[in-house]
Amino acid sequence: MAPKAKPKPAATPPPSSAPPAALEDLFSTLNRHINNSEFRQAIKVADQILTSAPRDEDALRCKVVALIKLDNVDVALSTIRECEKLGIDLQFHKAYCLYRQNKLQEALDCLRLQEKNPSVLQLEAQIFYRLGKMDACTQSYDKLRKFKVDSSDVYVNIIAALIAAGRASEVQSMMDTLKVTANSRFEMAYNAACSMIEKKKYSDAEKLLLSARRIGQEMLMEDDCTEEEIENELAPIAVQLAYVQQMLGRSEEAAATYANLIKRNVADASSLAVATNNVIALKGTRDVSDGLKKLDRLIEKNEGRFQIVQGLDLKLFSRQKEAIYTNRMLLLLHANKMDQARELAAALPSMFPDSVMPALLEASVLVRENKAGQAEELLKQFAERHTDKAKTAFLARAQVAVAAGHHAIAAESLAQITDIQHLPATVATLVCLRERAGDVESAAATLDSALQWWSNSMDGESKRDVIMQEAAAFKLKHGKAEEAARLFEDLVKNSQSITALVGLVTTMARVDVNKAETYEKRLPPLPGLKDINVKSLEQTPGAGQTKHVDMYMEGVEEEAKGKSKTKKKRKRKPKYPKGFDPANPGPPPDPERWLPKRERSSYRPRRKDKRAAQIRGSQGAVAREKLADASTSTSTSSKSAQASGTSKVTANTEQSKSKPSKSRKKSRN
Repeated sequence: MAPKAKPKPAATPPPSSAPPAALEDLFSTLNRHINNSEFRQAIKVADQILTSAPRDEDALRCKVVALIKLDNVDVALSTIRECEKLGIDLQFHKAYCLYRQNKLQEALDCLRLQEKNPSVLQLEAQIFYRLGKMDACTQSYDKLRKFKVDSSDVYVNIIAALIAAGRASEVQSMMDTLKVTANSRFEMAYNAACSMIEKKKYSDAEKLLLSARRIGQEMLMEDDCTEEEIENELAPIAVQLAYVQQMLGRSEEAAATYANLIKRNVADASSLAVATNNVIALKGTRDVSDGLKKLDRLIEKNEGRFQIVQGLDLKLFSRQKEAIYTNRMLLLLHANKMDQARELAAALPSMFPDSVMPALLEASVLVRENKAGQAEELLKQFAERHTDKAKTAFLARAQVAVAAGHHAIAAESLAQITDIQHLPATVATLVCLRERAGDVESAAATLDSALQWWSNSMDGESKRDVIMQEAAAFKLKHGKAEEAARLFEDLVKNSQSITALVGLVTTMARVDVNKAETYEKRLPPLPGLKDINVKSLEQTPGAGQTKHVDMYMEGVEEEAKGKSKTKKKRKRKPKYPKGFDPANPGPPPDPERWLPKRERSSYRPRRKDKRAAQIRGSQGAVAREKLADASTSTSTSSKSAQASGTSKVTANTEQSKSKPSKSRKKSRN
């Protein structure tokens, strides 16, 4: 009989499966740490829980939130990716981590499948705000308002989004709807001031900024913040206040504020960058090299690509970065550093693909290089690709073409801008450009089109009359008197203008004299001209010029008498020099006889003997040949002196000859 099997002992639970009481204690500790903002301890407790229950979703969620609170976004994102493998959905937290890493498009993609609750809508609005999509941002906030979220932070963000979207006129009505005032928080006062800046009400903006600074100082002092922390928190207000001072014309005060912020270096990085950019713009072309040095601290080049320095890139908006790059580009052009300017201009279109500024800067580089044709083509291509920004591109193209003398291209560019096509200033510019290009017919057609447009307009009567008068003058100038007369007739019928009537009379005199006389009778008489005798007026001398008029009249009378009697002038014989025979004058005198010799055409300078300067032998030695030549010349000159000189000269010469013999005798002794 087989032996009976022994019963197996009961399996002991693994050490990882802690009793429920221990997990409850850990969760209680975790909750206490999170409520006390002790996030490092919370992470340790969460790890203890995950050791016992690796798939516990609450512990994982608490750990991720604690990591985010400690700004340890990279570790939080790696933890979220591990949770995805376990099937735990933390897409909202992942989107927030990506938002913190400035991976805005990836963060937005994570939120697309999420339920639109208040947290998701608020994060979505913030992402749109950082992307510069202000219309989508305001739409997200409109959806968030339907949940009736009572949060002052949300209200501040709603006002900021409206201002950034270019809807500053709606700020006051939105504040009334939200039942908030500008003095409720210093952030709200700051945003209200920004709305006033957008409306160019700089004095009101200054008052609100001063109020925001005062409220902020009081609030932060109540929170026991240090003076440095207060100054750091209120730095954006100081920068905006300096900008308002700059716009109000107090440039020195604004420059001092900017310089103080930069020197003390207590503001946040974004405020310092804005202050640096603004002070460079305030200086303009003064101290270009210093401006380039300051901007180079904000821009770095990594692997051939330009970017804002790390840490600042995440805090600046796209338009702020574009302003920094634009100012650097302008400084490079002023410093004539064309290679660097060309390199930056080539990189900007990919960095800001939807902005017109890179195209304008690239065109300016081409213009500086005398490549106006390429600049015109570049702006034309940009306008065709971006129809919403075509107006700016076509205006810039017209300016480049006018500067280069391409009047036809400038007129073509202006003609592409339909919304300003019939404005008097545009019509005048188009007519002038086409006239200079030699296309008179197109210029006349431009005037006719503008006349037709303003004739059909309900409130364009005054502008129609102005354009009609200019059109009539243009047609009269170019030989179309009949068309000009018709325009003047219409103008006189509609406006009863004396100027138009004068133009009609002068124009009609070329076409139909009888009509011109008829219209001339409608001209009002000049006051005080009825009792004036024209003949006596012609003979009346002007005031203060009686003497000159009398002399002129006497001269006229003498001239009339002298016509009958012509006086014969007596011819005088020319006087010749003594001994000169006019029949045989001989060769003519030299026409250059009065010029100095050096200025005469026959002058030839003496050639210098270059060999005379050559010295051979040791230093201080003289060649024997030169000594012989010198003695020969001395004897020759003495002989000539004996031949033509006096006895005194001869005695001197003989005396000079006897001197060497005496010296030789002395040397022998």
